[in-house]
Amino acid sequence: MDFLFVELIGKPLWLWGAFFSLVFLLLAFDLGILHRDSEKEIGVRESLLLSAFYITIGLAFGGFVWWQLDPQRAVEYWTGFVIEKSLSMDNVFVIAMIFGAFAIPRAAQYRVLFWGILAVIVLRGLMIGVGAALVQSFGWVMWLFAAFLIITGIKMVVFADSQHDVESHPLLKFMRRHLNVTERLHGQKFAVRQPDPKTGKMTLFVTPLFLVLVLVNVADVIFAVDSVPAIFAITTDTFVVLTSNIFAILGLRALYFALSAMIERFAYLKFALAAVLIFIGGKIIAADMLGIAKVPPAVSLGVTFGLIIVGIVYSLWKTRGEPGAVSAKS
Repeated sequence: MDFLFVELIGKPLWLWGAFFSLVFLLLAFDLGILHRDSEKEIGVRESLLLSAFYITIGLAFGGFVWWQLDPQRAVEYWTGFVIEKSLSMDNVFVIAMIFGAFAIPRAAQYRVLFWGILAVIVLRGLMIGVGAALVQSFGWVMWLFAAFLIITGIKMVVFADSQHDVESHPLLKFMRRHLNVTERLHGQKFAVRQPDPKTGKMTLFVTPLFLVLVLVNVADVIFAVDSVPAIFAITTDTFVVLTSNIFAILGLRALYFALSAMIERFAYLKFALAAVLIFIGGKIIAADMLGIAKVPPAVSLGVTFGLIIVGIVYSLWKTRGEPGAVSAKS
């Protein structure tokens, strides 16, 4: 059993194995037990309970990091978890817009999100692997990450009111030109075989649900360009970066069904997220360029958490009484 203590990217194999085993068990529990009935719609109450479950698991894993590694790594993990979970809330708004553009019923949305999460885990792992290699090989990459985060935060404020036109997305136009696409949904299927209108032969067609799946995954890749540099700005420990990201992502499906039902209530959250990105990028530049002492992980966690809470509370207060307010019993 000595091979279990062989180090992989700075951590023993058994530690990586424990993490991936837990992720696999959570996915199996989610799909195989909680949602065996794929036609069932997820209500707001169930969504909130599932979100609380995933958040609890994610925070508890931070305790495991504290026990197995050290307190600093645990605080860095929790900071990364809060940042990724917060940025995921912004991602939810884009996903809701994509579903709305294609009129995807709630019963079919869960299937897209589940398979989308599996793809996201793989893609996020690859992006973190590339990011870790760049950071270890080129120290100046952190300056690029910092500048990118500050610019992104400023853009989020400047273009806060801009609207995205899903139908004009270049990728969507490309898929419709080069793929056989059905005119309507076929339940929860991503592809079906049906007669080609031109030849009459049975041909494989993708459904609009497949187009949505691709667009949702592309949206996550775009958001990962923000979140991956943000967590590397907190820590360069690949294990902490990957685990905090994945545990935050696992609860995205559950979080979506709660937030999408009251999406208008979080109209000002984007400004809080922008402030978080600017703070994270700014502290790197301040430490390296201005010679200011590095901000302790606990302070970074406190500032990040505080900004998000202020953004949520202010949004709920400003939008009180508006149609977006829904009951948790929904």
